[in-house]
Amino acid sequence: MSDEIDPTAPPSGDGCQECLAGDGWWVHLRRCAACGHVGCCDSSPAQHGSRHFESTGHPIIQSFEPGEKWFYDFRTKQVGQGPELAAPTSHPQDQPVPAPADRVPANWRELIH
Repeated sequence: MSDEIDPTAPPSGDGCQECLAGDGWWVHLRRCAACGHVGCCDSSPAQHGSRHFESTGHPIIQSFEPGEKWFYDFRTKQVGQGPELAAPTSHPQDQPVPAPADRVPANWRELIH
């Protein structure tokens, strides 16, 4: 997995960049191991983490959830280990899931994948 990982690339922010730019919300966050882009997971309505892979070809992501260190390769659909990435390695501990809290609809469970 290490060919497509830049451990010096900082995360692009505390939340999904595309969701924050619009009116979106997310369930969990994923961080691109190549460039640091933070996008939402495939359970989230917009699935921006996967869309980032499709648009850039960056195949490896890491969970951006507190306490989770796993990596995922979109090409092989395999979970694995990788190096420590530049800090911070997750969104803030006090950030709710799903988020942002003021955008999450009451029926959010019905809207996830």
